[in-house]
Amino acid sequence: MGHFEQRLAGVASAVEAVLAGRLDGLARRAERAVPPRLLAAMQHGVLGGGKRLRPFLVVEAARLIDPASDDKAALVAAAAVECLHCYSLIHDDLPSMDNDDLRRGRPTVHRAFDEATAILAGDGLQTLAFDLLADPTCHPDPAVRAALVLDLARASGPGGMVGGQMLDLSAEGRFGLATPLTGTEIRALQAMKTGALIRASCVMGVRLAQGTAEDVARLTRYGEIVGLAFQLADDLIDATGDAKVAGKATAKDATAGKGTLVSLMGIAAVEAELNALVREASELLSPYGAAAEMLAAAAHFIAHRSA
Repeated sequence: MGHFEQRLAGVASAVEAVLAGRLDGLARRAERAVPPRLLAAMQHGVLGGGKRLRPFLVVEAARLIDPASDDKAALVAAAAVECLHCYSLIHDDLPSMDNDDLRRGRPTVHRAFDEATAILAGDGLQTLAFDLLADPTCHPDPAVRAALVLDLARASGPGGMVGGQMLDLSAEGRFGLATPLTGTEIRALQAMKTGALIRASCVMGVRLAQGTAEDVARLTRYGEIVGLAFQLADDLIDATGDAKVAGKATAKDATAGKGTLVSLMGIAAVEAELNALVREASELLSPYGAAAEMLAAAAHFIAHRSA
């Protein structure tokens, strides 16, 4: 295992511990304890799987700006991002959305439990995300905590992830005739549905370390690049991958008639764009020198992953 893989696994393990601890704390509250079935569904949806790429970006962006910083605060913010991400996965998998039975190699929450419990588990994880960010353990400065809450809310709300999902459903023809999307429209949809949360993860790390306006601008663009690369790679996996390797169903986009950049441009052109995105990410990070090693490696990993 290389240095990047070790670091990624280390952050994933640390975030898992934070999430498990916070969920366990909910179960042990003297007042307003979480109903056991709801807690079990939340645990199923957020624990025991996933690469934790978004939390990794939070932690590594903070490390980039302040290499001497303690990871504890960054890990709380990273756990919040993962709660938000996993809520979106639980809801995306529902029969009324993408109707998936498999996630991270395991039954989706609505299959392991039931549809109503899955909806509530997603709701619980979404609100827990903002609970974590507003807690002083995330950052001692309330202004920083407020900025983190705003970053995550805007990335995940109607102008971000939720709006992107609505555009995706519209493009499928859920609310009328399906309308083929242009390349520009597909990129805009993907920037909202997938890219916004990835971009926010990078910016949140900079805010935790109280970086400069230039740092925010550079990591915003880096986040946009890796967000696009993530979606392009995801589309390639869906078009060409093995469900057992991917840990989820593949060939869904073609079956649903979804327009993707892979279907529009072809596999070779998408692979060429992924290579160009990795180069641009490296150039953006070059002023930081060796401190940017992990984020540069993350861009390569995101663009060329198989699952």
